[in-house]
Amino acid sequence: MSSAYLWIQAFHIVFVSSWFAGLFYLPRILVNLAMVPPDSHAERERLLLMGRKLYRFANILMLVALALGAWLWLGYGAGRFAGSGWLHAKLALVVVVIGYQHVCRAHLRRFEQSANQRSHRWFRVFNEVSVLLFIGIVVLAVVKPF
Repeated sequence: MSSAYLWIQAFHIVFVSSWFAGLFYLPRILVNLAMVPPDSHAERERLLLMGRKLYRFANILMLVALALGAWLWLGYGAGRFAGSGWLHAKLALVVVVIGYQHVCRAHLRRFEQSANQRSHRWFRVFNEVSVLLFIGIVVLAVVKPF
């Protein structure tokens, strides 16, 4: 492996981890929003602002992580991994993670419109989905089980 490959791989890992940090916390903001009393407008607005900013920042991290991942795949081994089941599974999970992030945004919009119908307990379970996706992606990338 070349030095450039290792640097790109290192930054890919950093940006993926950072992206997931946002995805770990954004649903937690949704939990907190679901628990805000109806008369607490300042708290609601503060959480909405935090959620919007975190979503935008997570989008930037996602784009950089995806660009670095594509660079690794296209520049250093697209053909080498073509028949690897683990890579197809990992890429499928990445697509699910992108969808999960967009679902987070949809929930945030519902809170902005005062149209949320989910409980804080539902959001607590929803919050764990990102952890399971992260575990799946890391295991597939490191262990390459198939």
